[in-house]
Amino acid sequence: SNGFRTVLEIDTLGTFNVSRAAFAALRDSGAGRVINISATLHHGATWFQAHASAAKAAIDSLTRSLALEWGSFGIRVNGVAPGPIRGTAGMEKLAPGSGGALNDAAVARIPLGHMGEKEDIALACVYLSSPAGRFVSGHTMVVDGAESLHKEQIVPRAMVSSVSRGV
Repeated sequence: SNGFRTVLEIDTLGTFNVSRAAFAALRDSGAGRVINISATLHHGATWFQAHASAAKAAIDSLTRSLALEWGSFGIRVNGVAPGPIRGTAGMEKLAPGSGGALNDAAVARIPLGHMGEKEDIALACVYLSSPAGRFVSGHTMVVDGAESLHKEQIVPRAMVSSVSRGV
């Protein structure tokens, strides 16, 4: 559909075109840094988000490919994949108008026990662009409080805990 194509054009082609347009300046700087923003939608699957999942997966692939191709020019290419971040358009798009119920459900799936803040994404970008991340390239850093690792468990936590103590 046109909507699917539009998302791919904006997210994936947009990311590629901006990177390509910046290549000469990044190369000439001797210390170029690219940080692509994707998501965690495609690490599993999310209802009715095939278009966004495909586009973000392509951005992660583009991050790896450009890191390989541009590394010899001193350009580091990385990505950041935000999870549930409070007060963002992404949270509103996934469940419009659900407010408190959505926040409670989202927080219940986050092992750290709270949604992320916009600052968490900014600080991940600072790390990846700073000397602290000088040997990191081709990586997409997941910033989600371990939410993407959450899955419904077959056996309740309390039952596993009591059995584990008995071993």
